[in-house]
Amino acid sequence: MKSYVDQPDGVFPAVCSLDCPDQCGLLLHKKDGKVVKVEGDPDHPVTQGNICNKVRNMTERIYDPKRLKQPLKRTGPKGSGQFEPISWGEAIATITSKWKALISDFGPESILPYSFYGNMGRLNAESMDLRFFHRLGASRLERTICNSAGGVGYSYTMGNAFGTDPEDTVHAKLFIMWGINTISTNMHQVVLAEKARKNGAKIVVIDVHKNRTGQWADWFIPILPGTDSALALGMMHVLFAENMVDLGFLDKHTVGHEELREHVRAYDPVTVSAITGVPVDDIYKLARLYGETSPAFIRIGNGLQHHDNGGMCVRTIACLPALTGQWLVKGGGAIKGNKGFLEHNKTAMQRPDVLLNKQTRSINMNLLGQALLELDPPVRSLYVYSCNPALVAPEGNKVRQGLEREDLFTVVHDLFLTETARYADIVLPATSSYENTDFYTSYWHHYIQLQQPVIAPYGESKSNVEVFRLLAKGMGFEDAMFDDTEEDMIRQALDVPQNPYLHGIDLEVLSEKKFAKARVERGFIENLPTPSGRIELYSSRMEAAGYPPLPTYIPLPEDNDYPYLFVPGPNHNFLNSTFSNNEKHVRMEKIPRLYMNQEDAQAAGIHDGDLVRVWNDRGECELTVSVGESVLPGVVVSQGLWADVPGGKHFVNALTPGRVADMGGGATFFSGRVDVEKRN
Repeated sequence: MKSYVDQPDGVFPAVCSLDCPDQCGLLLHKKDGKVVKVEGDPDHPVTQGNICNKVRNMTERIYDPKRLKQPLKRTGPKGSGQFEPISWGEAIATITSKWKALISDFGPESILPYSFYGNMGRLNAESMDLRFFHRLGASRLERTICNSAGGVGYSYTMGNAFGTDPEDTVHAKLFIMWGINTISTNMHQVVLAEKARKNGAKIVVIDVHKNRTGQWADWFIPILPGTDSALALGMMHVLFAENMVDLGFLDKHTVGHEELREHVRAYDPVTVSAITGVPVDDIYKLARLYGETSPAFIRIGNGLQHHDNGGMCVRTIACLPALTGQWLVKGGGAIKGNKGFLEHNKTAMQRPDVLLNKQTRSINMNLLGQALLELDPPVRSLYVYSCNPALVAPEGNKVRQGLEREDLFTVVHDLFLTETARYADIVLPATSSYENTDFYTSYWHHYIQLQQPVIAPYGESKSNVEVFRLLAKGMGFEDAMFDDTEEDMIRQALDVPQNPYLHGIDLEVLSEKKFAKARVERGFIENLPTPSGRIELYSSRMEAAGYPPLPTYIPLPEDNDYPYLFVPGPNHNFLNSTFSNNEKHVRMEKIPRLYMNQEDAQAAGIHDGDLVRVWNDRGECELTVSVGESVLPGVVVSQGLWADVPGGKHFVNALTPGRVADMGGGATFFSGRVDVEKRN
């Protein structure tokens, strides 16, 4: 394995580690041992040298003066940010001695790991850490905060996260960007769509907010939050009624199209318009455009799954390409995610076999506030890495109240003293991805990529893999799996005979070529991993699990009596909480805003540019209002998770519901209701 650390000058390959579908190939320019410039790798077949502003300014983050250089021990009250430096030896000894005492007194389930994909590297996100916590016997974390609801819903239809090859979408004649701010969160899909647009393709965007992507579209369709499944069913009604379906495809490749035809009779455009806020004529126009255009491609976003009915929304939209046979047309079909093609050997990496108690309790990460305040027996220690729950978790005031518990021993491993780290007893400095050996699998394109170290660890920082080796040693674990090197684990991960799409891809191939493409043909729909092997428009599995077996619109539950549906979406220059504390990225994003319809604003006596209080029974925040037509009446939208700053009150997750979605235990960030008033 190569390491570029000892080469002080030059240009070296890298991979973007952000939780983003694009997973760009990068080139890092080094001078005197430091990265001085980040640019895209023009040799990467999908990203082709284009990168976003977030990554172009990554040097501002990895060399930020606020970055942690050594372990810290808390000296003041929780949340005060008062710490003193300590050695790694003292940090590991403190953590392991505390855990040994907790295990002796309360059992290993009193300890809870909490992590997500702050670094998408497969080794640093889900290898040595899970080996350690399985061996420890800690409570298990359900990592469901992002795409789990939609992932389960899509799998009911398609069997796994299988979709169109993004590279083929240059051939599409119609793009429907559904619930995704593509310009800000999947920019290379925009690049591909632009190439298709030059050949006559049309771009339709369906969303609750006319954001950058909505402004870029040929046709923007505003929709009321949580009603996406109704719109998809209305399209199906028109497709069947006007004989725009591919019966040959339906007979050969699907289950349940006859039942679906009868079912969608109830979703006529008049009925659907009343639910969605989309005009009747637009429903007919959209359905006919989809039915008459080929290749037609749907990019299904993350946004619409963050509702109580989010799994069913995605499951329903995923049925549309089958009706018109688009899966067999190059450039047609859909993408919710493509990670199924790149499934590696997670069992070998994570070693669930060493968990002795197979009934160990499991805690949904979206319910962290409840877990810390209400769970019995209680969580007595929290270990947080690659995540910042004090800012990103739902029902945030509960989360922070739980983190304030003096009897909760908290450890945070991060690059910065995050909002969560301020509540920690021990803080450990983390490496950036450019300092690690790791491999990456995109959940959008079909490439697997290798990262080799380019720069030395910053200060005394260590990777997740290194820290869990130290913790295992401190706990006295002598299992051979903790001696595995990063190279060993990559080999184990790529030893996956049950996934034919990765055949022929190993560490040697990645070392030589930097990236390799899964071997996927459009004929993958001939043998889907559904019970029937076909696209399941009617799902017996769903019926057995207590869901409607056919796609169905299920209204959002009443969150409370406040007048506005509140959608706290992503912004352009942060990725969740990443970059929200870096001054360059904050300057680029400017200020946190709330988008409000002018009818609502006029009725409330609110004017464009006013500072407004946004509140409900869970909490409140203050944002600058932007009044206009970018959202429908009754809807307000914010963008971005802004870091805590003195005097700032931008904590939007103080308002979000602590419930889980209909499927997969997913989050319901976008199903809350609020009130808004001008701040005097």
